Amino acid sequence: MGKHYVSPVYNVIRVPIEKVQANSYNPNKVSPPEMKLLVKSILEDGYTMPVVCYYITDNDLYEIVDGFHRYLAMKTCPEIAEREGNCLPVSVIDKSLSERIASTIRHNRARGTHNIDLMVDIVAKLTEAGLSDDWIMKNIGMDPNELLRLKQISGLASLFADRVFSKSWKSDGAAAEPGEIVFENEGEDCYCNEQ
Repeated sequence: MGKHYVSPVYNVIRVPIEKVQANSYNPNKVSPPEMKLLVKSILEDGYTMPVVCYYITDNDLYEIVDGFHRYLAMKTCPEIAEREGNCLPVSVIDKSLSERIASTIRHNRARGTHNIDLMVDIVAKLTEAGLSDDWIMKNIGMDPNELLRLKQISGLASLFADRVFSKSWKSDGAAAEPGEIVFENEGEDCYCNEQ
């Protein structure tokens, strides 16, 4: 039958908050009323969900994959920090950076909203790391149009390096020359095909 899988949530550890750090790629934002509600929830019910982290061996630090706002609640509420002994419940995952980014997005998309600029940065990082559009769509839960829009917003031609585009047409009906960029129909859908 194979090796028995044990989910990380069954190995929650108590980690001093000074050993926990935010990641640089989380696009999730929580409005002030929702943050107040989270703090109240933690004050009333305690931590009911661990903060998901990746352990950085070289620095002896835990980088957050999911749970930044639970971490922030402790950092900004002395009552929570004191009650919890300045320690967070942490569930550790051991994944590559690309997989951690995808995991963060999956967690967030299931419940939150995203900052578009940070999503554009994430798509750029994953594309520049050599990950295919199919990998990005599958692992982050995007459809092709959403991925295309984020790449277009970035303005980085390198994000389209693996694409072949159909010929553009000028408003006078003439075909555009190879390499010529035509912006006359801005706002209309753009179609591209994989090589």
